[in-house]
Amino acid sequence: MTSKKEHNESAIIKAAKFNLLDAVSYQDNAIVSREIANKNSGTVTVFAFAKGQGLSEHTAPFDALVYVFDGEVEIHIAGKPHFLKDGEMIIMPANKPHAVKALEKFKMLLIMLRS
Repeated sequence: MTSKKEHNESAIIKAAKFNLLDAVSYQDNAIVSREIANKNSGTVTVFAFAKGQGLSEHTAPFDALVYVFDGEVEIHIAGKPHFLKDGEMIIMPANKPHAVKALEKFKMLLIMLRS
């Protein structure tokens, strides 16, 4: 079952070192997000998905790069499944329907490219 619960942790402090794996923590039956940067040109957000959690199919007006750095995920783009694990990335094209489902708990860095 996909939960709509989402929790934002505090913002990352500029010019301070941090570990991406520690930037967000897993929570049971939840999706946790933490914004790293938000500019007119795009956003950078780190997410932690509990096993079985996901985002239903939707579109976005901008390309988005997904970098998986822990766990495994299934990402559908325009009806085609893509299976990603630690160290793999994919670009979700603008205006193409996509959905995300955590096959195992997983963490990803999402870079939204607005320009």
